[in-house]
Parts: sequence; C-alpha cells; structure tokens
Amino acid sequence: MSTAVQTRARAIWKGVIQFDHLELPVKLYSAVQDRAVHFRLLHKKDRQPVKQMMVNPETGEEVPKEQIRRGAEVEPGVFVVVSDEELGQFEPEASRGIRIERFVQSGKVNHQWYERPYYLGPDSENDQAYWSLVKALERQKKEAIVRWVMRKKNYAGALRVEQGHLMLITLRFSEEVILAEDLEPPAGRDLEKKELEMARQLIGAMVDEFRPEEFRDQFRDKVAELVEAKSRGKKLKLVKPKKKTGGASLEKALQASLAAVRKRSHA
Repeated sequence: MSTAVQTRARAIWKGVIQFDHLELPVKLYSAVQDRAVHFRLLHKKDRQPVKQMMVNPETGEEVPKEQIRRGAEVEPGVFVVVSDEELGQFEPEASRGIRIERFVQSGKVNHQWYERPYYLGPDSENDQAYWSLVKALERQKKEAIVRWVMRKKNYAGALRVEQGHLMLITLRFSEEVILAEDLEPPAGRDLEKKELEMARQLIGAMVDEFRPEEFRDQFRDKVAELVEAKSRGKKLKLVKPKKKTGGASLEKALQASLAAVRKRSHA
C-alpha cells in the first residue's frame, strides 16, 4: 500500500503473514466503508432520544443486566442457557499470524465465497518482502488461502493482488454457502430461435466497460438529501412511484429493450 493511501487510511489491525520460514509484518485496512444514514429513535413529543429496555414479556417489568443470560432455542419455547464461561472455552487462542495454507490459481475461488475485503500494507521499514510477495503472486497468477485469528474469531481468507497491493478477502465457511448444484434446475419452455437471436443482439449491444463510480446507493443519497434539506428548514416534494405497465410477451419485451439500447447508443 502506497504511503499516500496509508496516510488517508487508518490501520484497524496488525498481523504477520507466515509461510515456510518467512514472516511478513502487515497492517490491515478496511477496503469498504459504511456510508448509510443512521437514525436514532426519538420521543415524538420533544424529540429526545429514547432508551430501549429489556423487559419480561410475562410481567412487563424491566430485567436488570446482571439477570440476563444467553439462550439457544432448541424447540419452540424451550431454551438451553449458555454461560459466558462456556462460550469462552471455545474462543481461539490469540495470535497475529496469518498462516498461508496453500496457493491456488487466481479466479478459482468463486465470488459467492467472498465476504469482506481488506487491504494489507507493509508494517516494516524494510518492505522488500512485501513487494516480493506482490510481484510473485502477480507473475504466477496465484492467490493464497489463509487462516488467522482476529478479535477472538477464526477467519479463512483469500490473499490476492489488487492493483499492485495485497488484498485479503474473508471467506464464508462451507456450511454458509449454497452451491448452484444444490438448487432445483430451472424449468420453462424452450426459447424460439427468434427470441434467442434478439437476446444475443441485446447482450452484444450492451457490452461496455465496468464503471464502478456509476453505482451509487440512490436510496442513501436521497435520504441524505432529505435530512440535509429538513435541517435547513426546507421541504422536498414527495415523488410518487411510477406504476408498472402490464407484462408483455418475451419477444415484445426483447424488441423494446433492443430498440431502447440502440436509441441510447445513437443519442
């Protein structure tokens, strides 16, 4: 990670990449950020924030914090209480090691396994080993499968190169991922030759570069605009959602889509 990037970002964790006899100190930076508008619950009368309380649904009385326990529902209405001490015995041993288990060909890990991305930057004045690993992964078109412990949790991840820097992407565990072969095969009629040809033309007409800057959270932007306007004493005009027209045949829908794409391309 360049000095400029490290200056803007703040490391959230430090670790050591380990494989064979090599130990490479690194800093971990988040590659995504929460930009959502967060709301507080307020009392309608005086707009003061309200507090949530834990209450017994049978009596309606507040339950003190020291009397609250965790419980897993094993069947409707039946709970097994688990203590902090019992859960604590399963916590992994604290470690800074990011252990490389194997290398795989780049692109072999399907995106459905990806969870959260992080950047890794060098945590040493001598960052030669860091850039050596970057170049080796790039030239051999490989990424590493790694395991590590962070904040009392076990993680598996893919260590890859992204625009000349190391990126660590946490992977979902196998029991969390639903594979395509586990789904019912799609059913439906065979498409007509004309429909297939129009679909091919539509795809061809829409081929373009991926421009990530075009993908903004429009809901978040509108909410932020609303909050900003109301904070200045202004009101925004409510926009009613457009009514959807009735469904057309596949052939007519393809024709309309193809015509719209061609019109935009010549605009």
